[in-house]
Amino acid sequence: MFMFQLKRAAVYFVVAFVFAGCNQPDEPDVYVTTPYELNIPQGLPPMDPFIPVDNPMTVEGVALGRKLFYDPLLSDDNSQSCSSCHFQEHGFAEPRRFSEGIDGSIGNRNAMALINLGWNQFGFFWDGRDATLEEQALKPVTNPIEMNTSWPEVEAKLNADTEYKLLFKQAYNVDYIDSLTVAKAIAQFERTLISGNSRFDKWYNQQIIQLNESELRGFVLYNGEGADCFHCHGLGGLITDNRFRNNGMDTDFSADEGRYLVTGDEPDKGKFRTPTLRDIEMTAPYMHDGRFFTLEEVIDHYSEHILPSATIDPLMELVGNGGAQLTAQDKQDLIAFLKTFTDEEFLTNPEHSDPNP
Repeated sequence: MFMFQLKRAAVYFVVAFVFAGCNQPDEPDVYVTTPYELNIPQGLPPMDPFIPVDNPMTVEGVALGRKLFYDPLLSDDNSQSCSSCHFQEHGFAEPRRFSEGIDGSIGNRNAMALINLGWNQFGFFWDGRDATLEEQALKPVTNPIEMNTSWPEVEAKLNADTEYKLLFKQAYNVDYIDSLTVAKAIAQFERTLISGNSRFDKWYNQQIIQLNESELRGFVLYNGEGADCFHCHGLGGLITDNRFRNNGMDTDFSADEGRYLVTGDEPDKGKFRTPTLRDIEMTAPYMHDGRFFTLEEVIDHYSEHILPSATIDPLMELVGNGGAQLTAQDKQDLIAFLKTFTDEEFLTNPEHSDPNP
């Protein structure tokens, strides 16, 4: 009898062990992420100092951020994604003058190009209101004239999605998807949007191509007192100082007070972040309010139409009475040079395109 009970107990143990094994989760409790190696072209500085310690670059995080960037699930009616205002072929800028929300609401600013943002240490958006890419990624979702939803609603949709649950677990080892983790993933993807392999770069850094005569004359104008572009945009690298300046477009700032709306400091009225000139040929319209639709209009402004005001940048005063007073040939040459900043590989890179079916 004892032996029978012992054998029966052993059978129960084996059966219980088998069933327990069948009920074990197929996925591990903790995922090990794969470090993401940024491909930084020659001439651009290392990005490491600007990557937050709590959001290191990983293959899983970048892939997740890319999927979220293109997913309209982040909007109230599932109709608009980040890519609805940031088009890859336009340097992740917006070809419309003003951003349009899900219900047709129109803003008062043009969406900035998302180029080399990983090096920006002076604040994001035209007025620099957010200090980090992670903070910036949170705002469009709740903006009433953009995606017009709430983060609890977005979190509920994401947590009800089996695929996203797994992707967030793999990238961040979280069991609940919250807004901060979504923003981290999107920021990771945005840090991969690196432009630095244009014709200019191949000439300036690598000496493997030649610029034509018009482009070379434009280079001299850009990099000297002729057009005086280099003081704000620099040469090589990011082609922007990312700082905030009043570039003489207005004397009345009541329509948009710019950086002043963030700081409350009178000297900041009418100041906006200096945009990069990388891929400038493809990122029209130009300026914070998209008022200029062509590079010709932009150059005309700096040549003849700079308006003095109490907060105008001192560098604008260096260009003379009303502007740099460029000749028609000067303008043509300067535009020819600006177009050498176009990076075709960046604009067509399949790793930056929509991964969603």
